[in-house]
Amino acid sequence: MQHDLKDFWQRFQSGIEVVVAGDVADKLLGVGDGFRRYFDDSLDKPVPVSVLAEKLVPTADSPLPLTDEEILRLARQRADALTEVHGERFGFCIGVEAGLLSFDLRDGSDGGGDRDTELRYFVRCWAVVRGLGDEAWGSSGSLQLPSALIDGLDEAELPFVVPGRRRSGGMFSSLTGGLESRRSSTALATFHAVSSLMYSYLESHAHRRRR
Repeated sequence: MQHDLKDFWQRFQSGIEVVVAGDVADKLLGVGDGFRRYFDDSLDKPVPVSVLAEKLVPTADSPLPLTDEEILRLARQRADALTEVHGERFGFCIGVEAGLLSFDLRDGSDGGGDRDTELRYFVRCWAVVRGLGDEAWGSSGSLQLPSALIDGLDEAELPFVVPGRRRSGGMFSSLTGGLESRRSSTALATFHAVSSLMYSYLESHAHRRRR
């Protein structure tokens, strides 16, 4: 393990290179933000982060995932494709995808009686990070779709009514009036994944204490 740590620090002295599936600017910036947040807050000095876009598979016409499992499956497929092509060249290969998920508490099993009378739909972003011979997943926060937006719709219609899926900062930006964006949700998901992936490497190092 000591030898691995030594190799790790020597390898990343000059910076970190990551490749991301897709060419959406907000995703690329968000991945960079997530890496910088983790390393800048964990080390004594900032580590340069270089992010490359690689559009290995079509993304523009992909259907919107409708479960966590579908979102993760898509992100992993894209991370897999990157690893096959760039695994030896880049330190990290990343797939980032967003989609919808639902919770159904209408049977009252949560103790809420009949208060829940409808499905609740949420937007969430997942990042899959491959590197250092391992893989980790991380997600952003979840944002509930307003009832006024989806009343009377079935699941098949949802992908066509959620605003901002492709433009204007994505779904998060459209639903929060720009207060949160595809970039910030990508950054948080990436940060969470990197935190898990890097735990065994940085747990023995002193982390910065925020006051």
